[in-house]
Amino acid sequence: MTPAPTAAEQAPDTTLTLLAATEGSGPVRRTVLPGGLRVVTEAMPGLRSAAFGIWVGVGSRDEDDHHAGSTHFLEHLLFKGTQRRDAMEISRLLDAVGANHNAYTTKEYTAYYAKVLDSDLPLAIDVVSDMVAGSVLDPVEVENERGVILEEIAMYEDEPSELVDDVFAAALFGSSPLGRPVLGTNETITGLSRDRIQEHYRDRYVPGELVVSAAGNLDHDTVVELVHNAFAPLLRHYGDMRPVPPRLGGPGVSTRPGTSLVSRDTEQAHIILGGEGVARNDPRRYPLNVLSSALGGGMSSRLFQEVRERRGLAYSVFSYADSYADTGAFGVAADCLPDKIDDVLAVCRDELARIADSGITEEELARAKGQIRGSFVLDAEGSQSRMSRLAIHELAYDHQYSLNETLARVDAVTLDDVSAVAADLLAKPTTLAVIGPYDEDREF
Repeated sequence: MTPAPTAAEQAPDTTLTLLAATEGSGPVRRTVLPGGLRVVTEAMPGLRSAAFGIWVGVGSRDEDDHHAGSTHFLEHLLFKGTQRRDAMEISRLLDAVGANHNAYTTKEYTAYYAKVLDSDLPLAIDVVSDMVAGSVLDPVEVENERGVILEEIAMYEDEPSELVDDVFAAALFGSSPLGRPVLGTNETITGLSRDRIQEHYRDRYVPGELVVSAAGNLDHDTVVELVHNAFAPLLRHYGDMRPVPPRLGGPGVSTRPGTSLVSRDTEQAHIILGGEGVARNDPRRYPLNVLSSALGGGMSSRLFQEVRERRGLAYSVFSYADSYADTGAFGVAADCLPDKIDDVLAVCRDELARIADSGITEEELARAKGQIRGSFVLDAEGSQSRMSRLAIHELAYDHQYSLNETLARVDAVTLDDVSAVAADLLAKPTTLAVIGPYDEDREF
């Protein structure tokens, strides 16, 4: 099946089938409403649930210096009252139907969602749409949530196993927006005025930047009608707007090798060793995922076997690959006793060098592919996962990838593909982030 045009290329007030129906799942359909709002659904008639979400194509990397922290701040504020409902009524309505509802912010998008019984989908659409389209950003709630976010930042900084991610991102991407923490900092949150937050809301929460996504036991036309009614005033106001194209490519972001140490009196050392990865639309992302799985993706991986099983140097060790529109990050993470850090780093560096030089084995290739296939399919079976997948593909890819297409791309990875990406990425100078009880001049 030839991929359908992107939403930016689709005529307003039309509906397209993006993926044909398969056994156990209905078609994936997309309607573009006047004003640029797109609605994407996947019918899953065998379920009794439905997941509904609204995704905004703006993340922390899109903030300028004056609005740093606004994206995550809005994630909190949109639950705090609209022109129709106060915060208590929003919570009461969703809790009364047992909804699994929440929101989260990433570096490139923000999501608001609710998973409910299929019969309660109209309520979820009404409440979540009202939150996104009609927030009042009450000044009292701004100050209340400012304190909550500062507490969230403090909680995060007290968890060095999580904080090391931000230390690594700042070390790797420097002062670019990708190097900023998604939550903001104490300084940016304290100094952020309601007017600045409102500017960010007004400029970015517009129909063309939004993706409405739903999956489960639903009817596409009914969802479209409910969404159209919920967003009617906004659609009229932005009547000529078209959906923004998927976020692909860009000038790239410079990365930096070196070491960044946060000296803390911790019981463990927390490290990430890595460097630049690949962008989302880079075909090497599939070989890189296979490489990451073979290197540190499970209990049979090289790092787990060498670092934990054979040497007992660390309880936790794994590898990962993150991809953004124009760049990516690849890293090896470990938590260990402070006096074991040099041994852990030596083993990790040796394994990276060995794979950069010789690649992986046929047995490792087969096992890594099997692990990726299994985890991918199991993660994608629920309505909430399908809803998220639809929205991310709208925002970040040139078309909707079916499960089978993704699995086929994983299956097509060869040893030569893995060797090529390993030789390219793993032989470069690395970036190291460390949190632990070390002097500032300590070398690793």
